[in-house]
Amino acid sequence: MCGRFALFRWSAEFSALPGFPPDQLPHWSLAPGAQVLLLRSDAGQARLDRARWGLTPAWLTDFTRTPAQARVETVAEQPMFREAFGQRRGLLPANGFYEWRGRVRKRPYWMTTEDSLAYFAAIWEAYPVQGHEYLSVALLTVPAADQRRPLILRGEACKAWLAADTPAERLHELLAEPRPALRERPLATFVNDPALDAPQCLTPAN
Repeated sequence: MCGRFALFRWSAEFSALPGFPPDQLPHWSLAPGAQVLLLRSDAGQARLDRARWGLTPAWLTDFTRTPAQARVETVAEQPMFREAFGQRRGLLPANGFYEWRGRVRKRPYWMTTEDSLAYFAAIWEAYPVQGHEYLSVALLTVPAADQRRPLILRGEACKAWLAADTPAERLHELLAEPRPALRERPLATFVNDPALDAPQCLTPAN
């Protein structure tokens, strides 16, 4: 399961996108429940919004049951996800994500692509609270040995994922997109502290 990722570096072009928050801070450890940046299409134009990581449909009454991930194998059929999959797709920009491995003592790894920004496929929902509409999101995961990793889209695949008129057959093709090569780096255990959101999270292992 992809339980944490980071967004601490971006380009001037990225920060010029409509909706980019002027008070956006770098984050080295974003976990479920955090406010994350969601890239989505608004009337055919890409824009950024803040969203809570944990999908919250308007009909949901138990906010402790907000899934942070959706599996590509079942996202199109599960009642919690299928409407969002068909109508409300987005991308979560990230510099990379964390993965823990090992059976006795788990070791954290920092996982990145060759691109400065990776884009994780996601679905989103809006939910009202006291007259205000908030956004929420879940990222899509793919199997990787005994792990779950984000579905990473690139280039034209990103555009097709965001487009409202992409046919269902094409969406299912995107779920099976070839996985980009990942670079990995073993880390020290600072990142094991879920309260730490600082550059120390990326301290290499000795």
